Amino acid sequence: MRRSILAAALLVAAPLAGHAAEGEVSVERGAYVAKTHGCHDCHTGNYNETGGQVDPALALKGTPVGWQGPWGTTYPANLRITAATRSEDEFVKYMKEFKARPPMPYYNVNATEESDLRSLHAYIKSLGEPGDPMPEAVPPGEEPKTPYYPLVPPAMPKG
Repeated sequence: MRRSILAAALLVAAPLAGHAAEGEVSVERGAYVAKTHGCHDCHTGNYNETGGQVDPALALKGTPVGWQGPWGTTYPANLRITAATRSEDEFVKYMKEFKARPPMPYYNVNATEESDLRSLHAYIKSLGEPGDPMPEAVPPGEEPKTPYYPLVPPAMPKG
């Protein structure tokens, strides 16, 4: 009888254990999220030039190379500062609600699972000292003092 009860308890607990693993919060999961969600693409210097190699010294510190379009010139933020100045709960709330200028796809971040955001916070905090903030956005029509990538929207068809 006791074996039957133990076996039944294990059968019930097994799916719960698997579910807990999916939502597990860890630095490793955060590193995975940073890669697969495109955080390093813009927020880590030399990431694209090295074929996706993450230099821990540069990881998620932002870059002083802007993106210029009709909205002005924007810069990838230093995410280490974003994480360092917020508790885990504050970071999750911020990431679920913030808005940003192009080309940042903030709506994708807003839709990220809470456990992934908690893992991302843990990963970013594990990287060490935050470093310096990136330049502030430059309004349309003003020339930035840093290098930038011009993003030219496609011409709309006439008619």
